Amino acid sequence: MKTKNLLISVFVFCMFTFVNISSYSNNISVSNFSLTSQNVTGHYSMIKFDISWENSWRVASPLNNWDAAWVFVKYRIGSGEWQHTWLNNTGHINPSGSTITTGLLDPALPFNPTTNPGLGAFIYRDANGTGTFSKSGIQLRWNYGDNGVPDNAIIDIRVYAIEQVYVPQGPFDLGSGGTEDGAFYKYPTRANTYQITSEDAIIVGNAAGNLFYTGGSDIGDELGPIPSAFPKGYNAFYCMKYEISQQGYVDFLNSLTQSQANNRKYDALGNNRYAVTGTTAGNYTTTNPFVAMLNLSWADHAAYLDWSGLRPMTELEFEKSCRGTQTAVVNEYAWGTSEIANSPYTLSNMGENNENIATNYSTTAGNSAYSSTTFNVNINGPVRAGIFAGNGLNTGRVTSGATYYGIMEMTGNLWERPITAGNPTGRSFTGKNGNGLLDADGNADVLSWPPNASAVGIGFRGGNFGLTPPWGLQVSDRHHASRVINGNSRGSVYGGRGVRSVPLQ
Repeated sequence: MKTKNLLISVFVFCMFTFVNISSYSNNISVSNFSLTSQNVTGHYSMIKFDISWENSWRVASPLNNWDAAWVFVKYRIGSGEWQHTWLNNTGHINPSGSTITTGLLDPALPFNPTTNPGLGAFIYRDANGTGTFSKSGIQLRWNYGDNGVPDNAIIDIRVYAIEQVYVPQGPFDLGSGGTEDGAFYKYPTRANTYQITSEDAIIVGNAAGNLFYTGGSDIGDELGPIPSAFPKGYNAFYCMKYEISQQGYVDFLNSLTQSQANNRKYDALGNNRYAVTGTTAGNYTTTNPFVAMLNLSWADHAAYLDWSGLRPMTELEFEKSCRGTQTAVVNEYAWGTSEIANSPYTLSNMGENNENIATNYSTTAGNSAYSSTTFNVNINGPVRAGIFAGNGLNTGRVTSGATYYGIMEMTGNLWERPITAGNPTGRSFTGKNGNGLLDADGNADVLSWPPNASAVGIGFRGGNFGLTPPWGLQVSDRHHASRVINGNSRGSVYGGRGVRSVPLQ
């Protein structure tokens, strides 16, 4: 009897921001995609595509890091709901010069096709180098049988890609030794930073040598310990290079059921550059696709991360992502100095993929979207992701506002929402990655994450485009590190970014 093969309708969605960056990757593109080489005995097929992005990098010590694409795939049978594909751990095909690493549901456990499948794959350079990264004929093995898909199903496929930055394993300092509110330090002297040297539990308290901070209702309870399972940033992880973009969020909405999308969509058109429109699942759009996504509640943020197979970062990982292994600079920002631009910007090409700073871009201090530069009648909202590295005046990390590892807008633009070490709910977080699925209401369903409704365990770091003063943008400032705001509360200064655990090195 002749076996019927999968009938495929394939779409690709690249969740990225087109940016013009001289030092950090941009213009990610997935093309020529198809489903091929079906094996009806093993019930798997290959998802084939080409991928490229500009100004990619992989560098040796001391950074020892690279940028990558997190690629994941959704499918649906007929007109059914979109589901997350389960990838095999091996059998992928990577062209010369590239590496493919499967991202397992739980990277600490062995691969299992049903209980610990691959939720996506990291694609990156296999050797040091810079410039455009372009590879043809990449193939990911999809175990469709383990997803319960029949050999003769009629399915649609959507391929997504999100730019990431690898943050390598290693020690780093918490706190800068400065005057930031609630900053971590090594007791008893605020000028002493606290070094993270492992993922072991950390004692918190006012005894010599302990981690400590001056607490308060929004800062933290000054208690511990911070358990060994709480991700501290010592182990390696990937971090989204940019905040979630409006197009990225639209692509997310367009994969949900109507009831799910109703809970994840917010109507604030025209306010603070928010431009997401539509009322019907599958037909949401935005006229500001390259601008960072604002008005995200914690429930929205968590749902996006769970859906994409990522997870929230912790506030310790936030400091590691900014500072890296460098010696802390007192009162520093994400770019490693305490100098910040302070004149109001104007924009050129607003809303376009080449939106840039037209006036008052600093050629010496760090550039950032915050109260002194963007809270004005000309902008009054977040800017394009990666904008500060796209002016032709950029001289490196400082003026582009990049972190030690090349992550963008960790100071300003929109508030980061990491998991806090300042209350018991936050400290109970164990770093589980999202599973690619949401519940019927469009909520994240990872039980160990902070609650969707209350958001207890979530805080704010890094400042935003609005009323945040310069001191509120400093890397080690914790004045809202444990602030509790209802999990469904949306605000124009609330954005989102995710990370992903990787196997121990």
